[in-house]
Amino acid sequence: MIERIKNMTELEKYYNKFNEEKRLGRRHGRVEFITSMKYIHKYLEGMPDAKILDVGAGTGRYSVALAEEGYDVTAVELVKYNLGILKAKKSSVKAYQGNALTLSRFLDNTFDMTLLFGPMYHLYCFEDKKKALEEAKRVTKAGGIILVAYCMNEYCVITHAFKENFAKECIKQGKLTKDFKSVSSKEDLYDYVRMEDITRLYQAAGLERLQIIAADGPANYLRPVLNAMDEETYRLFIEYHLATCERQDLIGASAHTVDILKVPTNA
Repeated sequence: MIERIKNMTELEKYYNKFNEEKRLGRRHGRVEFITSMKYIHKYLEGMPDAKILDVGAGTGRYSVALAEEGYDVTAVELVKYNLGILKAKKSSVKAYQGNALTLSRFLDNTFDMTLLFGPMYHLYCFEDKKKALEEAKRVTKAGGIILVAYCMNEYCVITHAFKENFAKECIKQGKLTKDFKSVSSKEDLYDYVRMEDITRLYQAAGLERLQIIAADGPANYLRPVLNAMDEETYRLFIEYHLATCERQDLIGASAHTVDILKVPTNA
């Protein structure tokens, strides 16, 4: 527990400096936001009175947007700095400080949809990730939807190990396995997964997969290219990404994925 609190303190320090609001507003971040919102809306169709829980809400990019659409939104955020920005937006979002591992303030079967768009990035062990999924499952109604975002291994290896030339150092430090799987520990702020890891997690939590998508596809690899595009070409890129984000042969190379899960009706 002491180690986890210490790690969370480091995480808070990181997010006190990192501008998450700005990231999702940049072109590569907008790809992720547009895509995630498309699938949120897909599974909210026919539920105008849906109650939504956003766990790891950050500065409220999703929470506030959904609240402005008329949904009943509750947000949980660990980092006080981010929570302050969220609350300063003066939306109808009910915002609390907390973390994905303990959602004890909420009763079972409360929400129609739960978003986990940040917690899995920072939980480095399988049991903690599973616990976060189980807590989301507990507070989500039977038949309800859970959307879970992950940071993907291949993006990390390609960009950090090779593009930024840390491959030899990572191998020396034991941060890469022989088959180039990233190895995270409590000192690391981010954890990276492969498709088989995500599958093992949702199955262990007793959830049903509806689909899994690439949230941003190649967008993070193309940051300077996207920034240099004219608006018409950028719109075409968005069309391309939305047309291909469900392709199973591309998902694992995306920087972020979103696993879209259903709470079994017999849960």
